[in-house]
Parts: sequence; structure tokens; C-alpha cells
Amino acid sequence: MRVFVTGASGFIGFAIVKELLAAGHRVTGLARSETAAKRLTRVGAKVHRGSIEDLAGLKQAAAAADGAIHTAFYHKPGHIPLGKRLGVIFGGPPSAIAERFVRAAVATDRAAIEAIGKALAGSDRPLVATFGTLSMAAGKLAIEDDGYDPNFVGALRAQTEDRLREMAARGIRTSAIRLSPIVHGDGDRGFAPQLIAIARKKKASAYVGDGLNRWPSVHRDDAARLYRLALEKGPAGGTYHGVAEEGIPFREIAGSIGRRLNVPVVSKTPAEAPKQFGFLSYFVGIDNPASSRLTQERLGWRPTERGLLEDLEKADYFPG
Repeated sequence: MRVFVTGASGFIGFAIVKELLAAGHRVTGLARSETAAKRLTRVGAKVHRGSIEDLAGLKQAAAAADGAIHTAFYHKPGHIPLGKRLGVIFGGPPSAIAERFVRAAVATDRAAIEAIGKALAGSDRPLVATFGTLSMAAGKLAIEDDGYDPNFVGALRAQTEDRLREMAARGIRTSAIRLSPIVHGDGDRGFAPQLIAIARKKKASAYVGDGLNRWPSVHRDDAARLYRLALEKGPAGGTYHGVAEEGIPFREIAGSIGRRLNVPVVSKTPAEAPKQFGFLSYFVGIDNPASSRLTQERLGWRPTERGLLEDLEKADYFPG
């Protein structure tokens, strides 16, 4: 199968590219820079130069493919500090500037998905797009058949799931993959390294309250395999959870980081959390357990890679 992948040189996207190539697929990856393009060509992928803002280019690349996987998300340096961007995306109180950025980011993401969808419409070709379990209602085990929480700020992006289901009625074999908030593995640039950096700077690894709120996780290689399976055999309108561990108490994550850094592991009140975590305080206390039982049943996916706490024992997470 000829597969077009956006975000192809990123932490998750590059793992997907390698997974697809290993399975015998031919891959064309979207690349914004020469560095990204070289990274893709080194592993045997073709390159389509451009960005997700180039809608005509996305249509062209998707039209030449037998299916597409969308992992890219709109990021433009200088629009707004990263902390404020993530704070609003994951539930923080929106400032006027941050809200404008997030709405622009979501609109760009949605337009990219729709551009790819127009190229695939009526052909029963697959389109796999990326979402997150943090859009689900907090405090209960989220399953694949649950809808997102419309009262959560993160629902702004999750609403694109509705568009994806509409596309399924137009002859596109769509799949929505909700990823865990922590996708870990070698080269991780996500939330785990940020928590480590905060603990190192503050000389304490912290959690909020009793720290029993749960975060799901998945290794990026397991996630990559899930994307491939959804592409190959997911029926139209499917929703899947990229979850290997349903919910690790945040206190255990903080404890693992504290042991590795040899710093105290402490509790913070919700009022104290912003001083410790900065923008991450918007969601470090969220209870976000999520199941992948239906995903495993429907696609035959089985997570086999090491878990988050085991991964945090690796030197890659604690350089220097």
C-alpha cells in the first residue's frame, strides 16, 4: 500500500513510518525542512515537501496514495509560548492570545484532515487521524465507544472526531486514534521529559493532592503498530485507544522521577501546583484512566513494549 504520512519525522510519526516500511508498505512523508526530508530518505521513505497549511499539496499527496495517516499538528514558533499553548489545549484557563492560537491550530488541523479527505472521498481508502484520551470525561474509565467531554476545553480539538465520522459516510475508511497523554520511548520530547526537567529545576518531584489520579500511557512502537493496523483493516468510522497501561497513579510517576534524580517526592495542593509545574499544572491532577480492550478485540492489537515506569529507569530519560 502507498501511504501518505503527515508529521512523518516527528517522535510518533517517524515510528509509524518505520513500522509501515517494515510491513512492506511504501511511504511518502510530509517534511517541512531539509533535515526532516533527509531523516525520511535515510530509512527508505519518499518525501513530499510542505506543511499542513499547504492544502493543495496535501490533496496532491493523498490523491497519489492508497491511504493516509495524519499525525502532524499546527505549531508555529513565536505565536505564543509553548506553555500557554499546551495549557489551553489540555484544559487550562484560556487567555485571549492563547485562545486565538488554539482556535487557529484546531482550524488548521481540521482543514488539513478535510483536504486529505477530499482526495480520498468515494474510494474506500483509509484515513487515520490523531486525537487524545484527555478529551474524555475525567474520573471514570474511558472506552472507545464513549464520546468526548463537550465541557472540557480540549473538546475543541476533539470535535474534529465528528468531522471524521461524517467523512466515513462519504466513502472514506476513517479511523480516529486517541493517544495516551504520555507516549514514551527513546527520543521522547513529550510530557515525561518535561516532568523530569521540572523536578530537576525545582529539586523536588511532585504530585497533586494524594497523587492517585491516573494517567494512561503507551510506548511509541506499540502506538505505531496500532496506526498500521487501523490503516490496514479498520472499518469506516472506527475509534481506537492508543493505551497500553490504563492508568498509572501520578504519584508513582513522580516517585520514579524522584528516585532517579535523588530528590524528594512531595505533594502539592492545587493552589501550589502552578508554582511547581507551570503550565503543566493545568492537567497534572486530571484523572484520565482509559481502556483499550475494544481496540485490542477489534484490531487484534496487543501492546508488547516496556511500560512507562520501566522506561523511566532508562538512561535516555536522565542524560548528564
